[in-house]
Amino acid sequence: MPQDDEVAPDRGPRAVAEVAAAVAEPVPPARVGAFFDVDNTIIRGASAFHLAVGLYRRGFFRQRDLWRFGYQQARYLAFGEDKDQIDQLRQRALSIMRGHSVAEVVAIAEDVYDEVLSLRIYEGTQRLLDEHLAAGHQVWLVTATPIEIGALIARRLGVTGALGTVAEHEDGFYTGRLVGDLLHGQAKAEAVRALAEREGLDLAASHAYGDSANDEAILRSVGNPCAINPDGRLRRHAAEVGWPVREFRGRRRTARRRGTLVAAGAGAVWATSLTVRAVRRTLQG
Repeated sequence: MPQDDEVAPDRGPRAVAEVAAAVAEPVPPARVGAFFDVDNTIIRGASAFHLAVGLYRRGFFRQRDLWRFGYQQARYLAFGEDKDQIDQLRQRALSIMRGHSVAEVVAIAEDVYDEVLSLRIYEGTQRLLDEHLAAGHQVWLVTATPIEIGALIARRLGVTGALGTVAEHEDGFYTGRLVGDLLHGQAKAEAVRALAEREGLDLAASHAYGDSANDEAILRSVGNPCAINPDGRLRRHAAEVGWPVREFRGRRRTARRRGTLVAAGAGAVWATSLTVRAVRRTLQG
């Protein structure tokens, strides 16, 4: 042992580096998530509406129900989401689904994805999904659509998973009730925070994408928000707070507000023509 007045020998830079390496632990990179809304962010229009058309063609509900769904789809494409209308459609859809089997609905949804939804995916959003996956990020869909449909879309897109509205079912059949509430607005942000805690994701390093003012909560919950194909309210908010905006609709941009009466008339005509086409396909089949 050296005495107090002795100077310890110089161990050299290599020895010092070895000691430092033994003491310092490597800092793992942040676990990053990318959270995508589905309707009008990944898929043009409302995925639940296209499922409704598929269910109608298989006799799940009446023609007037399809007219109602078609009208709301037209308003959604023109003006974006409306929570009151979504709640009304939710109640009607739940009553329609009561007594039907989960397996039956998922099988129909598979067909609807192949026939319709796969053709309505925005190429720009698909590139973003692929970029996040290539970077090793967890990629989650976060949607008000029933979880069975969200999970199907997630599986087809090859992403990590989906968060969605949970419709109660017993013994494989829908009861017509929800488990919890519709995954919409603030509920999306709460679900993302719970997922991040479970998966160990760093929300400050994560990304979120949405098209509607109702997606503001989920966009605020991450460090890298981005508005995709935003409605008017989200576009204005993004400009105010400095969020980036990506527009993947090309030249066929969503129509701006031109009055409720004009939009309602156009929506009714659109829904009627869609119903007629669906009836014709059913008869021909």
